[in-house]
Amino acid sequence: MDVLREESQTENFSGSDGGGGADPNTPVLRINQLDAFELDASLEQLLWTQFGRCFQGCRPGLLTPAEPELKALLQLLLWRFTLYSGSATVGQALLSLRYHNDSSSSARYRPLTRGQTLGLALLTVGPRWLRERSHSLLHALGLSGGGGGPLPPSDGGLLHRGLRLSLTILSAAAQIAGLLNFLVFLRSGRHPSLAERAVGARAVFSGPHAGRDVGYQYLNRELLWHGFAEFLIFLLPLVNFRKARAAIGTLVFGTEADRPRGGAGGGASALRECGFCGEWPTMPHAVACGHVFCYYCVKSHSIADAYLTCPMCGAEAGLPQPVKMEVEMVTLTTR
Repeated sequence: MDVLREESQTENFSGSDGGGGADPNTPVLRINQLDAFELDASLEQLLWTQFGRCFQGCRPGLLTPAEPELKALLQLLLWRFTLYSGSATVGQALLSLRYHNDSSSSARYRPLTRGQTLGLALLTVGPRWLRERSHSLLHALGLSGGGGGPLPPSDGGLLHRGLRLSLTILSAAAQIAGLLNFLVFLRSGRHPSLAERAVGARAVFSGPHAGRDVGYQYLNRELLWHGFAEFLIFLLPLVNFRKARAAIGTLVFGTEADRPRGGAGGGASALRECGFCGEWPTMPHAVACGHVFCYYCVKSHSIADAYLTCPMCGAEAGLPQPVKMEVEMVTLTTR
């Protein structure tokens, strides 16, 4: 009996492609299928970012007119070298998944046919391109004016409204169908996208040992970093970085007792730079230590921080006072 059981297990886990594929009847976790979609989307975004960096030296907006077509071309290239040749996307390959021909009556694994892979690519790339190009297409087909001469306003306006209404109805119907398909997927665990259900493609495991195993070392590292990130998120708002920077500056460079003060006639050199913005002080106001700042700078910082300290010396700022200056008029005589 043990020999018969081992033979039956070997037959179930052997695919028609000659590789040790898993039984296509083994259910795949829903989270695995959704993670495969997220990985594919991240890869497409990464490719588009790298492709855009190749044109950084060109004028801005060079790729904008053809952006939908370029994105569709990159997606088709990915389809050609992943799904077309291996019946699995990049995200599925990372999770040990692949597509199975669900329309086949065989109990063993059957790869997708050429028509199924082509239909899956068109149903995946086509709606995205149409969604991004819908406004341009309506503008081109609205017949509001063109090289061949404008049509009568009534005919052109009626056709434009009809096309826009038809596109709106199709978009709404596609979204409703996608929502219903996702609800069915949550119920049955098969076909997370409407394109997969339309062409008869179902995600199955590519090997008999394709469980969702996570190493303890990786899990501990992730838990440690998540805990550290949450600790920093809790701690950082409680730290007064301005006061800490001033205290470190005082400790390293010493106090500024020898620096002239701007509040009590310390000279015009103290009025040349605001300690907050670094510009010439506007409506100069001095704090308790004598350093001079713009009125709006020191007022806004004092409203945000009730215990404001001077960024120059670290002393308590207190209530800012306007700087009183004595201006001496000198008459110049020319010979």
